[in-house]
Amino acid sequence: MYQQKHGAFQRLYQQDKLTLGFVLPTERMAKYPIMENQLQLAQMIEHYGFAAMWLRDVTIQNLDIDDNGQMYDLWIYLTYLAAKTKQIALGTAGVVLPLRHPVRIAKEAASIDRLFPGRLIMGVASGDRELDFTALGVDRPQRGEIFRETYEFLDRLLKEDNPTIQSNLGDIDGSTMGLIPKPETAIPTMVTGFSQQSLEWIARHGDGWFQYPRSIEQQELLVKDYRELTERYEPGIFKPFSNSLFIDLSENPDERPQSIPLGYRLGRYHLLELLQRFQAIGVNHIAFVLYFSHRPPEDVIQELGEEILPHFPSHQIPVEA
Repeated sequence: MYQQKHGAFQRLYQQDKLTLGFVLPTERMAKYPIMENQLQLAQMIEHYGFAAMWLRDVTIQNLDIDDNGQMYDLWIYLTYLAAKTKQIALGTAGVVLPLRHPVRIAKEAASIDRLFPGRLIMGVASGDRELDFTALGVDRPQRGEIFRETYEFLDRLLKEDNPTIQSNLGDIDGSTMGLIPKPETAIPTMVTGFSQQSLEWIARHGDGWFQYPRSIEQQELLVKDYRELTERYEPGIFKPFSNSLFIDLSENPDERPQSIPLGYRLGRYHLLELLQRFQAIGVNHIAFVLYFSHRPPEDVIQELGEEILPHFPSHQIPVEA
């Protein structure tokens, strides 16, 4: 079970507790993201003890918008960060399954897990960037169906010992073929957003759920429905709930919240209250997004690390994990 064996899962998730992380890059949105200082910021995030850093899976640059993720390929940049940090969990939010073959994904994820044991949390998604589908020649309206088929293929490859799989995506004969390397432990796989699936499917198949920001009231209803369904399908199995949150942290710690896209501009006193409310409704991890921040990311990371993180510390990893 992940709760007993997987280090990153242990670091991020416990029932009724909240941990904190960041989505990279930490700079404002730009057609060409500022990446030169991101390693130093990633190491700073780890130094303060945040639980995780999350990367996105963006393939092709969209010249009409100022949002192109961390620019570098998801797996290559994740490997780079893993080699330059020590224990912080590295998450994908998420691998776009319709645009990647499940055997390739399994090979990449298992390789990361063997080289950097217990550090990968694999969020997966159906994808929402139209130009990525156009560039790769994939039928975007079919992405929900492709996601399910890819997910099942990938899940079996990563969690079963030499499965036999027959699929439109390829065939695996378990008597003569097998994934190499195999992961150290089963890699937790989190559905990102709805991925064109029903809540029932997500509760049944995912190892957890990574959602987008909503109001406290909306998120509370979603968490409640999710918990009821996970308990119905897999009684007694803890499946964590995470969400991202866009923040513009004010220099005035007492500045009251003002809405920004997918989040708030606010001071740290009100941020602390907000995070306590998220914890109370059952959110287990929040990944901060600084794309709209007006302050240097170093200042924001330092203030959050010194003033907010002590209230939501990352969990200690058991020795056996």
